[in-house]
Amino acid sequence: MTAEPDGPEDRLRRFATIWSRAVFPVTSTSLTRPEFEQLLIPLARRLSDALRARTFEAAEGHAVGAALVGAHCTDPEALSRALDCVDAYLVLYCGEDGPQEALRTRSARLQHAMAAGFAQALRERTLAEQEAISRAALSARSAVAEALHASEARFRAVFEGAAIGIGIADLEGNVLQVNGALLRMFGGSEQLMLGRKVPEWTHPEDAPQVWRLYEELVRGQREHYHVEKAFYRPDGTALWTNLTVSLLRDADGEPQYQLALMEDTTERRLLNLRLRYEATHDALTGLPNRTLFFERLEKALSAGDGQRFGLCYLDLDGFKTINDSLGHAAGDRLLVEVADRLQSCATAPGEMVARLGGDEFVALTTGPGTEHEVDELAGRIMNALVTPISIDGRELTVRGSIGIVEGPAGERGPAEVLRSADITMYRAKSAGGNRFELADPEADARAITRHGLTTALPAALDRGEFFIEYQPLVHLGDGSVRGAEALVRWLHPQHGVLGPDRFIPLAEHTGLIVPLGRWVLEQSVRQARAWQERHADAGPLRINVNLSPCQLTHPGLVQDTVDILEREGLDADALCLEVTESALIGADDDLLKPLRRLAEMGVDIALDDFGTGYSNLANLRRLPVSILKLDRSFTQGMQQFPADPVDLKIVEGIVSLAHSLDLAVTVEGVETGAQAEQLRILGCDTAQGWYYARPGPPERLHELALVDATG
Repeated sequence: MTAEPDGPEDRLRRFATIWSRAVFPVTSTSLTRPEFEQLLIPLARRLSDALRARTFEAAEGHAVGAALVGAHCTDPEALSRALDCVDAYLVLYCGEDGPQEALRTRSARLQHAMAAGFAQALRERTLAEQEAISRAALSARSAVAEALHASEARFRAVFEGAAIGIGIADLEGNVLQVNGALLRMFGGSEQLMLGRKVPEWTHPEDAPQVWRLYEELVRGQREHYHVEKAFYRPDGTALWTNLTVSLLRDADGEPQYQLALMEDTTERRLLNLRLRYEATHDALTGLPNRTLFFERLEKALSAGDGQRFGLCYLDLDGFKTINDSLGHAAGDRLLVEVADRLQSCATAPGEMVARLGGDEFVALTTGPGTEHEVDELAGRIMNALVTPISIDGRELTVRGSIGIVEGPAGERGPAEVLRSADITMYRAKSAGGNRFELADPEADARAITRHGLTTALPAALDRGEFFIEYQPLVHLGDGSVRGAEALVRWLHPQHGVLGPDRFIPLAEHTGLIVPLGRWVLEQSVRQARAWQERHADAGPLRINVNLSPCQLTHPGLVQDTVDILEREGLDADALCLEVTESALIGADDDLLKPLRRLAEMGVDIALDDFGTGYSNLANLRRLPVSILKLDRSFTQGMQQFPADPVDLKIVEGIVSLAHSLDLAVTVEGVETGAQAEQLRILGCDTAQGWYYARPGPPERLHELALVDATG
C-alpha cells in the first residue's frame, strides 16, 4: 500500500530513514542500508504507537532497545545515535500535533526504556557468549593438555591458532609461553611478557579471592578456577578479562604447569559502565537521577547503629514562569547552572546531590552528626542561589523552597522519607517560599490525611457516603420552629463521620464543590417539601443551604436552583441560600448578578458569619441579602448573667442597623436560656444552637415542629 504524501505513514518512514542513516555506519550487520531501514520501520511504528498511547507502556521502549541488540547494533555509539534520533525526531514526525510538552515527556521516558531494554538484552547476549567461550576454553584446555603430552607439533598448532589468549607458567609463577592472541590483548612484546612472574600481575580492583584461588591451584589443591580480572597493559591502560586458570599434571598425575585462558572483555565492560551511568544519571545536568538517589538513600537508611541521615528536598520557586516566558531551552540552561551550584554545596564525604526531575533536586548527607550538617547544607544551598543567573542576556533571580528530613537510620524507608520531605517542602512554599522548613511528623500526618481525603472525594459522592443533618431555626418571639439549616457530613469508611470543615475546603480546591453543592441543594429542597406535606398545619418550614464562594462563580448556579425547585415542587420563598460575609463584601456586580436573580425569584439570601470580617456597613445596601446571620463570637459573653455590656451594645447596634435596612437577624451559637432571652429582648428574629437542638436527622425536626421549642 502506498503511503499518503505527508501522511502519518509517510512521516513514519521518513523517521525510519533518518534513524537508519544515523545508526547504520556503527552496526555490524550484514544487511545493506535500505534493508536495515526496512528492519527499523516496525520498530519506529512501535515507538510511534507508544508515544501516542493513552497510557505509557515502558515495555514498548524496552522491546525496541532489545531489538536493536538483535539487529547487531551492539556498539555503544549505535545506542547513543538511536537515542539522539528518537529525542530529536520522534515527536516531530510521529506526534501528530498532540500536546508537545506531554509528548516530549513521553519521548524521554521511551528513551530511558530503550536504554534499559538495550542493556538487558546485551547482558543476556553477553552471558550466552560467555557460556560458549567457557565451553570453548574447557575444550582448548583439554586439547592443549593432550598436545603437551603427545607432540610438540600438535601443541604448537593448537596453541598459536587459538582465538583466545593462552599463557603457560610453571608452579613458581614463571611465565614460560604466551600465544599471539594474548600478546595482542596486552599490546606488549613476548620478551616483556616472559620476563614477569604471575604474582606480579596484581590490580587494585582484584577480588579478594583471586590470589587465594591461585595459591590453592599451584599447591595442587584445586584443578581450575574462573574469575573476572583486570590487568595493566604496558602503556598503563586497563585490560579486563574473563580468566580461566587450570592445573596441568604430568603423566604420573603430579602438578607441573598452570594454563591461563583469557577473553578480552574491556569494551563490553566499558559499554556496561556507560549504560549504567546513563541509567543512573540525569541526561541534562549530569547529576545522579532518581534511580541512583534511591539506591544511596536506601543504603543510608540501612546503615548500622549510631548512623543518621539528613535530606534536603529543593523545588525552585517560579521556575514554570521562567520556562513559559523564556522557553524550554533557557529553562534547561537555568537548570544546568543550578545543578552546578548545588554540586559545589555537597562535596564532603557522605554528601550527594541528585535531580529527581523537572525543577526538583535533593541533597543527602550521612554520618553520625547530620542534625547540624543538614542545616548547614540547606544554608549553603540557599546561599548558592542568591547570585543571579545570566541567561540570554537576562539576569534571573532564582529562589527555592526546601523541606528537610533528618533522623536516625533504620526507622523509615526511602519512600516514607521522600514523602515527608516533599510535604515539608510544600509547607515552605506555602509560607512564601525562599526558605527551608524542618519536617514535623504531626504536620506530615495531617497532610497525608488531607491528601487521602482529597483523593477519595470524587468516589465518595458516587458511592453515597455524604448525608445531611439539620439544625432547627427557632423564632425568638414565640419559640416556634421556622425551618432548619442543612449541614452536610461525610461518612468516611476509615475516619468515620467528618464535619464540613474537614472536606469542604478540599472540595473547593478540587472543583468537586459544584456537584457536591448541587447534591446538597437537591436533597435539602426535597426534605423541605416533605416537611411541608407532613406538617401543613404547623406553617411553612424553610430550608437554609450554605453556598460556597466557588459556587457563586459557576455559570449554572441560577438554572440549577430553578430546576431543583421546580422538580421538587417547592416555592422559592421556602429556600434561603447562606453566603459568607467575606465572599460578598466588596464583590463586583458580575459576582452579585446571580444572587440578584435568585433574590428576584423570591429566594432569600443570608449573609453568614456577619461581623467576622472588616465590613463596610454601607455596602450592605447594595447586596441582595434579606437576612444577617450574626456570628457566635458576639453571643459568647451572654452565656452568663449579667451579660457583657459591650457585647450587648454591639448586638443591639447591629440589630437596629439590620432592621432599618429591612433585614432579619438570625443568631448562631445559642447555648443557654439566658442567651436566648437576652437576644429576644434585643430584638433578634431567629436563633439556632445547642440550646434548642444539635444538628440531627430530619425526623427530629418533625418532633420539634409540633412542640414549644423553648421547652
